[in-house]
Amino acid sequence: MYPKSHQAGFTMIEVLITVVILSLGLLGLAGMQATGLQSNHQAYMRSQATLMAYDMSDRMRANMAGVAAGNYNNVSGIPGSYTDCESNACTPAQMAIFDTYQWNTALSSTLPAGQGTVTAAGGILTVTVMWDHERSGATGTNCDPNDAADLKCFQVGLEL
Repeated sequence: MYPKSHQAGFTMIEVLITVVILSLGLLGLAGMQATGLQSNHQAYMRSQATLMAYDMSDRMRANMAGVAAGNYNNVSGIPGSYTDCESNACTPAQMAIFDTYQWNTALSSTLPAGQGTVTAAGGILTVTVMWDHERSGATGTNCDPNDAADLKCFQVGLEL
């Protein structure tokens, strides 16, 4: 048998090793929690982008006269002037400008660096929602997933 003094020191080393192992496990758990929160937030932004793209699609379906006249072709940015079509009667062209204003204003307040475009080509209107997915200060609008300087994009095509 060992004297009591040797046994007391050995128990202290066991406790210290246990504390180190437990600390490492808790650090790993905290890292997983942070990764989960980040993934959840990115999924939320993607969901918001999807909702906003379908919002503009619904606005265009409600103003088919404006779509037929080409008032939604090449929509981009927030218009400088517009008529408030909620309070006033508007022409299809005025409604398209008002829709663009409301949509891009909502995009910029909902998503980081949020913006949207509508383009027409070959009888298809493409609604594109762009945002800074990584919050890295990206500003490019080419929608290249391999370019960190480009915004993340979600697109919906509508056949006329």
